[in-house]
Amino acid sequence: MGNYIATYITKPDVMPVPEGPPTFDPMLGFPTGRKPREMLVSEEDMIAAKIPRDRRDYCAHKYMDLLQCHRIHYPVMLKCAYEKHEYSRCRANDTILRLKEYERERRLLERRKRIQQKQAAAA
Repeated sequence: MGNYIATYITKPDVMPVPEGPPTFDPMLGFPTGRKPREMLVSEEDMIAAKIPRDRRDYCAHKYMDLLQCHRIHYPVMLKCAYEKHEYSRCRANDTILRLKEYERERRLLERRKRIQQKQAAAA
C-alpha cells in the first residue's frame, strides 16, 4: 500500500515504473563493469519442458531440475527436497536482485532530481 501511494501520489517523479525497463545505464557507477545476467535455458527448451509462463525466469533451469526429479520420484516427492530448496533459493536471490535494481533506480532518480533542483536554484 505504501509503495502505491509513493509511486502514484506523493513522489511520482522519483519512483521507477514497477517491472519497467531501467531508465539509467546499467553500468553507471560500476567502473569495472558488471556481470550480465544470462538465461541458462532457451525459450525453446522451456516450451518443450512445458514450463508455465510465470516460471520462465532466471531460475527456469532449477525449475526444470525440480520437474525432472518429480517425474523420476513420483510417488515419493520428499526425495526432491534438495531440488525444491535450490529452486526456492534461486527465486529468493532473483527477488533480492530485482529489489536491489528497483532501489538503485529509485535512488538515481532522486539524485537526478536533486541535481536539477541545485541547477535551477543556481540559475
